[in-house]
Amino acid sequence: MESLTREPCAPGDHPIRHKIHPIARRSRMRPLISSAVVLSLALFTSSGTSAGGPDLAKALAGADWSKVETVTVTMTEYAFSPSPVVLKEGVPTKLVLKNGGKEAHYFVAEQFFKVIATRKIQDSNGEIKAPSFTAVEVYPGKTVEWFLVPAQKGVFDLLCTVKGHAEHGMKGKIEVR
Repeated sequence: MESLTREPCAPGDHPIRHKIHPIARRSRMRPLISSAVVLSLALFTSSGTSAGGPDLAKALAGADWSKVETVTVTMTEYAFSPSPVVLKEGVPTKLVLKNGGKEAHYFVAEQFFKVIATRKIQDSNGEIKAPSFTAVEVYPGKTVEWFLVPAQKGVFDLLCTVKGHAEHGMKGKIEVR
């Protein structure tokens, strides 16, 4: 498969004909996509609801982003702080995920992810817009901002799925009131 380069093209020439070394291609993509976050997309129905769950599309459409509340979660070896993370049902929230540790950490809360409406996730290099995620990885010293609306009350398990981190106690709770 051929890839694009930054070499200038002759008039009438198409850039798809140029090749780029795979390592160079990866290094150019890294700042936007993975400087602070690696995302895994989850399945999401077109109606914005899951079986018996909240209407996430409606929650997002009704959000007043001029009244966003900011909640910061700091990840270190091997803890989430604060725990529990407290959010309010129906309130637009900027969830700031800050890695204060020396290792990469994942923010994973499977059941919580099913009851939130995501507007976007961003870092200093760009943003990603998708209806839902299964994990958010934050690299050491980096921060990710997640704009979301909790659409259902409850207490949800939170953990870091990096090998050995949960076993060392990197677990917590998210409480939506």
